[in-house]
Amino acid sequence: HLGAMSAIRMNGELQDYYRRKVAEGKNKMLVLNAVRNKLIHRVCSVVHRQQKYDKNYVSLLA
Repeated sequence: HLGAMSAIRMNGELQDYYRRKVAEGKNKMLVLNAVRNKLIHRVCSVVHRQQKYDKNYVSLLA
């Protein structure tokens, strides 16, 4: 929870995502849960790939 709160306070894509969804009329707690989910997926991906986080990563499958 605290990681997601910190992420939406810092300038970046998660803050932009949070503000955009709240502006669309979504419930703030619902959007915060989505931010939590995004953080968890990123952490799990980094651990699984055993590499540092690369915010410009593009999947070869896409």
